[in-house]
Amino acid sequence: MTGAKVAETKIPPIRNGTVIDHISNGQALNVLKILGVNEQNIDSVISIGMHVPSSKGSMWKDIIKVEDRELDPKTVDKIALIAPDATISIIRDYYIAEKFHVRLEDRIIGLARCSNPYCITNKGEPIDPEFKVEVRSPPKLRCVYCDRILTNISENLL
Repeated sequence: MTGAKVAETKIPPIRNGTVIDHISNGQALNVLKILGVNEQNIDSVISIGMHVPSSKGSMWKDIIKVEDRELDPKTVDKIALIAPDATISIIRDYYIAEKFHVRLEDRIIGLARCSNPYCITNKGEPIDPEFKVEVRSPPKLRCVYCDRILTNISENLL
């Protein structure tokens, strides 16, 4: 069919809640995991767009809208580890009340576990895992105790 128009699918607006936009393409499900969302605890509308065209630098992005929930700082810090270019918008009465970019700190403490099973942080010692950010996008983290590069950040989040 030539000249046929394709209907555009839009994610509906939310009255109150949080929009996480510019999530790295393919990372929406990992963000849902960080939010603690699973089939047993969904108590508000959650809209997910994956592989959505982006007007920013990359070609594709993911987006999540969560009604009736605002994120705490620790959750935002975890999102920054897997989606360092994400923006967070707090929606109140259909309007953007706040909007900010996630920020990846130079040191990450207590948000992820080291992937080295022999690292002191995995031996029951009373010490928080700590990483130095080597590269910001995509994030590359180095353990300050055993010098291992953290592989698969989303699988090692605490």
